[in-house]
Amino acid sequence: MFSLFKKKPPAFSGNLSVLKCDMHSHLIPGIDDGSPDMDTSIQLIEGLRDAGYEKLITTPHLMFDLYPNNRQIIMRGYEKLKAELEKRNIKMELQAAAEYFLDDHFDSLLQKDEPLLTIKDNLVLVEFSFASAPLDYKEKLFNLQMKGYKPILAHPERYVYFHQKPEKYEELRNAGCLFQVNILSLSGYYGKTVAQIAAWLFKLRYIELLGTDLHHHRHLAHLQSPEVYQKVNEIAAALPLLNNQL
Repeated sequence: MFSLFKKKPPAFSGNLSVLKCDMHSHLIPGIDDGSPDMDTSIQLIEGLRDAGYEKLITTPHLMFDLYPNNRQIIMRGYEKLKAELEKRNIKMELQAAAEYFLDDHFDSLLQKDEPLLTIKDNLVLVEFSFASAPLDYKEKLFNLQMKGYKPILAHPERYVYFHQKPEKYEELRNAGCLFQVNILSLSGYYGKTVAQIAAWLFKLRYIELLGTDLHHHRHLAHLQSPEVYQKVNEIAAALPLLNNQL
């Protein structure tokens, strides 16, 4: 089941340019567990540019207990980062969205009809806790869609409580979720089991988007490797990924 990546890969570009757009990262300085300052943000963006990306949609956490961000905080940080890129004459298309933690605060945003920050059009990036999924996650996803949005579930391969329950992935698909797999999951950065689940999702054709989920220089260093480039290009050749449509 999990030997998919051991086959001889097709010819590939030698970087991540096949994706064109990264739609999951934490590049706005100082507002979550991603980049701590402007210089780090610039360095990370330059690294992603060197890896072949043409566009970045950065997605700060919106997790009220830990990172009480909102549209205003995120957009202020985005405008400062965009201005700094222009000041330094760094060519990179940049947009901002958010990674929404599915909790009671998220429910309140929907109830108040707060406009969500989308990846594009009605696409919203959401995440579960790494400890356990919300007991009412189907209801939360349904309510999100009733407001006219389409959920993208961030890194489903990293939710270890689903690893022994493969039927849960089918349930999430049936609940209307697109799947965004972390690129670093493919190469074992988060562990062997996560890599196996990522390969299994690939085999099932359950991946619509690949994202870096870039937080810091360690992520960038592992991202910029021939092994990662090869696996990304293999997936992009086999699946109709949405990255280059963003």
